[in-house]
Amino acid sequence: MITFMAYALIVVFMILIMAKKMSPFAALTIIPIIFGVIGQILGFWTLDLGVAALEGVKTTSTTAVMLLFAVLFFTLMIDTGLFDPLSNAMIRFAKGDPLKVMMATVILSAGVSLNGDGTTTMIIVCSAFVPIYRKLRLRMLDLAVLTILSHSVLNLLPWGGPTARVITVLDLDESQVMRGLVPMIIAATVYMLVVAYIMGKQERKRLGIIEFTPEELNELTTITDPALMAIRCPKKIWINFILTAVIIILLIWGIIPSAILFIAGTALGLVINYPSIADQRSRMEANLPDAGQVAMVVIAAGIFMGILEGTGMNAAIATSMTSIIPASLGKYWGLIVAILSAPGTFFLSNDAFYYGVLPVLAESGASYGFTPLQLGFASLMGQAFHLLSPLVPFIYVLLRLTDVDMGQWQKKSVLWAIGIFIIYVIIGIVFGLVPLTA
Repeated sequence: MITFMAYALIVVFMILIMAKKMSPFAALTIIPIIFGVIGQILGFWTLDLGVAALEGVKTTSTTAVMLLFAVLFFTLMIDTGLFDPLSNAMIRFAKGDPLKVMMATVILSAGVSLNGDGTTTMIIVCSAFVPIYRKLRLRMLDLAVLTILSHSVLNLLPWGGPTARVITVLDLDESQVMRGLVPMIIAATVYMLVVAYIMGKQERKRLGIIEFTPEELNELTTITDPALMAIRCPKKIWINFILTAVIIILLIWGIIPSAILFIAGTALGLVINYPSIADQRSRMEANLPDAGQVAMVVIAAGIFMGILEGTGMNAAIATSMTSIIPASLGKYWGLIVAILSAPGTFFLSNDAFYYGVLPVLAESGASYGFTPLQLGFASLMGQAFHLLSPLVPFIYVLLRLTDVDMGQWQKKSVLWAIGIFIIYVIIGIVFGLVPLTA
């Protein structure tokens, strides 16, 4: 019955989100509490739901703080005009051609994703492209889809998160894993360029190519709004660039906690660009609503995960996933693990799947003749869908910056994500990373 409750909770949650009956914050908070209380009344578990929820919040609180100040920092840099040259360069490159804009979106998303941090990628890409998409009247939904899926591909790099967990859990050699991932990443990136080309052709058909004159291009790349001009700091652009570069380098290096980096960066950015206390207060008041909403959702996700973990619903999902496969299909275990990793990493956090489910899958796979390395590759293929999960904190940064509905975004993204998954499976079979049969 715990398994039934777990899947029922997820189904109800997804239906409410897709049907736009609840905001992610409300659904992540209310639904698990309701199911937790029902299970408690029916005697499925006996625990203090408040304590379980708080334990979950503890696991996401650092992330929430990091995201809060990351959004504040990068929004502050946008206010100063740091990203204006990049946005203007993209406008001049595209010259009103939707196809070029879409292709550039994938290229920039993939390039920035090399740093391994999702929040940074979402903010930098959106900072560059949201103004362009608005000026050309392109669909923000396309921007959100291209950005997240391009990032999901590069997120397979060993420093991206899921791969590091696989290497740790299965005790794999990092260089072996990296060699296997390269063809998967290259093929999926080419696929994303094809997706961008298709979307670009559709937008060309809808809007046409806008032939801008030099004067119109100059108008598009020149700020005339007095309110915006008042907060721009063009003379300090190099100081802001160095500050941002140092923060990103330290973020990749990993010697200072990311939350502390962004808190310090926000404080320095305010003091450097807006010496007046009144101006500092004005910038914080203007930017806090967006940043605060992102942090709220991440904290709510902690309640969701804490109750799932405390009630045993997480464990029930993991057990059900490994027990539904009959032994007669054991020779296809590699492909089965790849398929299971899709819902596994969508409905569970990466930690829950890779630390809780993967060891069981690997142990079963060994008896069928599959190596830990093969099953490690198989378990990463579901990452094609993972970043569409409501449990991924930085997607709320993307959705907030693009002002896109979560349900619509998931529905459109998953169609293209299926292509990424199929490419991973084909590359895995062709290169012998995951044999079709043992």
